Amino acid sequence: MESDIRIVDAHSHLWLRQDAVVNGLRVRQLENGRADFLGEERQMLPPFMIDGRNSAEVFLSNMDYAQVSAAVVTQEFIDGNQNEYLHEVARRYPSRFFVFGMCDYLRPGFLHEAEGLIECGFKGMAIPAHRLPLEGKEKVSLNSPEMIEMFRMMEKHGIILSITLAPGDRQVGEMEDVVNECPGLKIAIGHFGMVTCDGWLEQIRLARYPNVMIESGGITWLFNSEFYPFKGAVEAIREAADEVGIDKLMWGSDYPRTITAITYRMSYDFILKSDVLTYEEKKAFLGGNAARFYGFKNLVKLPYIKNMSE
Repeated sequence: MESDIRIVDAHSHLWLRQDAVVNGLRVRQLENGRADFLGEERQMLPPFMIDGRNSAEVFLSNMDYAQVSAAVVTQEFIDGNQNEYLHEVARRYPSRFFVFGMCDYLRPGFLHEAEGLIECGFKGMAIPAHRLPLEGKEKVSLNSPEMIEMFRMMEKHGIILSITLAPGDRQVGEMEDVVNECPGLKIAIGHFGMVTCDGWLEQIRLARYPNVMIESGGITWLFNSEFYPFKGAVEAIREAADEVGIDKLMWGSDYPRTITAITYRMSYDFILKSDVLTYEEKKAFLGGNAARFYGFKNLVKLPYIKNMSE
């Protein structure tokens, strides 16, 4: 029956060059998949990606091998602005990718920037809200006048919001203000509410609103200390499904960062192999919900290719 499941990755990243400054600290690619990450050398990509390019073509090869029909590409400040490249990705592979634009939310005037991206054809806007200043005079509030105006514009034009929140409930109240102000704005909350942090269910409960979904991008990273087969992650998915319904939850990988530790297929097959979810729940979580939410049609059916080791 697993062959009937069309898998959609609801949280991934792409870039041709990683170059950014976050809170005054640099993020830049090095050789052999490594990066200078906020003052520390980290393995950002698998070591065979020696040129630092995290391209759509390499991702498609991974997707085809792992039988993932389509993917949602969001953005993060640590990768630098990828609007130009993602616009090209969407043009070249419209049936395989849904891409998000991103603005410079740290400076006033991002509303005009968002308007330009929507005019260019972006159907979604990403906000890595967990990296916004959360206090002091530099604080950026999700319910500020300019943010609310942008969300109203997005709601009017049917633009989807992808957002990752700070751990716990620090930004949940602001998000509730946004949802109440823009009840027709489609929202996907990432990183499964930062599930391994206290207060994660407060983020999950936002999915009680009709227009809000939760995606699990990074869940294998969050449960990395437990490692495969990530039993704690499956239990958390079960708990969230009991809280808001499996129809409000979507699988996401956080590709490519998570595949430095595991293969791309492993980032979802621990769910397939678990007996905690029913077949219908797996089918919804791994692709059905995301296909409906993002509007993917006629998802490609990919064959299973045997490994040389089999």
